[in-house]
Formats: sequence, structure tokens, C-alpha cells
Amino acid sequence: MPVKTLSTPARRRLGLPLFVLAVAQLVISLDYSIVYVALPGIGSALGFSGQDLQWVVSAYVVTTGGFLLLGGRATDLLGRRRIFIAGALLYAVSSLVGGLSESAGVLVAVRAVQGIGGSLLFPAALSLINTLYEEGPIRNRALAAWGAAGAGGLCFGSLLGGVLVDAFGWPAVFLVNVPLAGGIALAGALLFPGDGPRPRQRDFDLLGALTATAGVTLLVFVLIHAPEAGWGSRGVLVCAVLSVTSLSLFAVTETRTRAPLTPGHLFSHRGLLAAMALTALFSATFSSLPYFLTLLFQTVHGYSPMATGAAFLIPAVVVAAGTKAGEKAVAALGLRTTLLGSMALGAAGTLLLGLALGADGSYLRLLPGIVLLSLGQGAAWTGMWIAAASGIRAQDQGIASGLASTTLQVGGAVGLAVLVAVAGTGSQGLTTTELLGGIRDAVYVIAAGICLGAVALLLLFQKRPAR
Repeated sequence: MPVKTLSTPARRRLGLPLFVLAVAQLVISLDYSIVYVALPGIGSALGFSGQDLQWVVSAYVVTTGGFLLLGGRATDLLGRRRIFIAGALLYAVSSLVGGLSESAGVLVAVRAVQGIGGSLLFPAALSLINTLYEEGPIRNRALAAWGAAGAGGLCFGSLLGGVLVDAFGWPAVFLVNVPLAGGIALAGALLFPGDGPRPRQRDFDLLGALTATAGVTLLVFVLIHAPEAGWGSRGVLVCAVLSVTSLSLFAVTETRTRAPLTPGHLFSHRGLLAAMALTALFSATFSSLPYFLTLLFQTVHGYSPMATGAAFLIPAVVVAAGTKAGEKAVAALGLRTTLLGSMALGAAGTLLLGLALGADGSYLRLLPGIVLLSLGQGAAWTGMWIAAASGIRAQDQGIASGLASTTLQVGGAVGLAVLVAVAGTGSQGLTTTELLGGIRDAVYVIAAGICLGAVALLLLFQKRPAR
């Protein structure tokens, strides 16, 4: 698919399109975290059992992770603007249905459809950034702004959710997406350059798409469901076997088709492979912290939904500042040094947070660790997406984004499953002291995981000799 190159004056006028892309990422991030504080109200209003309530969150994660490869390749073959608009409209319609839901089953189905919308919108938005902006400082600034919206949305979601639930009830956390998603669909149609004619060769690798989507979806389902159902339960074992079978068929298909879903040359791209490993680690560590902090604030210290949301305000601001600092650091120090430094900050901050955890509920004691880890998180977020896009051809940007974001989702599912098992926070009847101890154990494991990731980066990102 031909890509329109923009003159320098045109790129300078891309402030509004970049704003639309940032809002799209904000919507995706908000939808992941905004429902946390609404879960008690959703459970009582729609008759969810305690065991089934987790699927209000998990259904979104499962389908988002499972359909990202398909969404990324569709972006390359069918057009970035087309897929962006389709994903945004899917978000708007499903959010409207979710806000009007009167049954538990409908709401879980809505969350699954929202996840599919996210799997289209995420790679389309990232691919638009990586093709509208030339590789280098201009693209890095765009990725920093886009990353600030996404990383901040994970934290602001809890605050916004608390405000909406207190003022309007749980349906508001879904209905708020309707004007946002509808607005970005309209803005995308008006502002983004046309996709041009579709390529003559449009082999979509249907078998590869089906096997990859089924395999990854089942894998994420197993990782989320197994800690509660038991790793030896029949349903988990059946899904695990089906996942391995589907992924094996996908691997065989990719070696034999003329137009594979994931072009083989991408797997020889060292920077993309390192970025995929980094996104998995990032999601398993940094992205798991809000889950345990929410438990700490609401369950251990008894914060209200509003107070819990307010507690995430400072991390959100610092993460946003960290994304901008990451862009500046890449220009001054290089990508490898920036990533190592951001992970060192994150590990130090997470360790400080673990040492500061106590039963007295003092938020001020937690702030030094929260600020450090949030700064490292923001800088790492920007750096890893710069790494994922660097050196990738325009016609492969969608699938490259899909690969990196798939490992992001799978890493998050693996990380949270392992951390919940280590902490034991999923057990019933825990005392406050036991719960606090489990949260502290999880935080220490996260710090150790970030440190191990920094060591791996030394091997994956080889320092380039100066020219």
C-alpha cells in the first residue's frame, strides 16, 4: 500500500491529528482501568457472582490480546484510516450497549466486543503515527505525546471511574466512551490522509489469522482463568491443548503461505524482537502495580472509590511527565541508555514502595516510591514503542505494532497470574495483615522482574559503535 509522504510544513500542522490519536489511546487505556472502581456496583446491580465478576475485566483483556495480530495485519492491508474508524465506531456502539445492559451475560459480551475494538484501534493508531511522522525526533515527540495519553489513562481511569460512579452510577463508565469514540471516528475521517486504492494482492492469510487469533485468545484465557479454576481443571487443560494446537498450526501455516500474516523477515529484526520482549516485561511488571495498589487502597486501607481514584492522580501526572522525559532522553543519550535508565528508576521506585508499605495507611510514605517508579514507567513506555517502530518498513508498521502489542497483552496476563499466585491475594478469608503481606511480596517480585529485564536488555540491545 503506497504511503503518502508529508512535507515539513504539513508535518508541523499535525497537532490536531496527533491529538485525535492520543485521545484514541486514552480511550483504550481508560477502558481497561475505569471499570475497577465500578465492579462492586456492577456486581450488585446485575447479579454477578463473586467468581464471575472478574470477567467484566478479563473479557476485555482476552479479546484484545487475541485479535491484535489480526488487527495489525488488517491495518496494513485494508488501510490505516479505515481500520481506525472501524475500531472507534465499534467502541462507541458497544459502549452504548454496555451502559444500557440489564444482564450479566450481555455486559461480558459487550466487554469482549470492546476488546476487539481495541485490537483494531491500537495498531491502527500506532501505525498512523509511525507513517505520518518520519523516523527520528519528530516521530519520537509524537510517540511521547501518544504514550502520555495511554499511560496516563491507565491511572486516570480509576479517578474518572470514581467520579462517575459516585455521581451517576456504574453505567456512566461505559456511556462516557460513546461521545469520545464517536468523536475520534469522525475526526479520523476528516483529518487523516486517505488510504488510497487497496493493493491488488490482498491475500489475507485467513487460516493464519484464524489460528493465531484462536491460539492467542485461548492462551490469554488460560492465563487469566487458571489461577482461580486451578491449573489442573478440565476446562483449563482443554483450552491449553487447543491453544498449543492452534499456535502450532499457525506456525506451520506461516512457513507455507505466499502472504503470511506475520512476514518472516520481521523475526530477524533485532530491534523489534527486543521491543516485543520489553513490552511483555513492561506489562508483567509496571502494568500489574495498579491492581495491587487498588487492593491496598480499597481493601487494606478502606479508601472510597473517589479516594482511590484520587490516589492515582499523582502517578498519572508523573507517568505523563516520564513519557516526555523519555523522548528527550532518547535524543540526548540514545535508546539503549534511556531504556536501561528508565528500568533502573522503575526498579528503585518499586523497591522503595515495597519498603514503605504499612498498615497505617500513610499515603505520604508511599509517594517517593510511586514517583520514582512512575517516572521510570513513563520513560520506558515511550522508549519501547520507539524501538518497536525503528527500522520497520511503512507497509509492515501495522503488523509490527500488532506483534509488540500482543506480547504486551500476553505479558500482562502472565505477569498478573504469577503475581496473584505469589501474593495469594486471590484467596478468600484473608486477614488485613495477610493481604498486606501478599501485596508486599508481589511488589518485591515486580522489582526483581524489572531488574532481570534490565540485564536482558544489555544482551538484546547491543550498543552501536559511533560513526
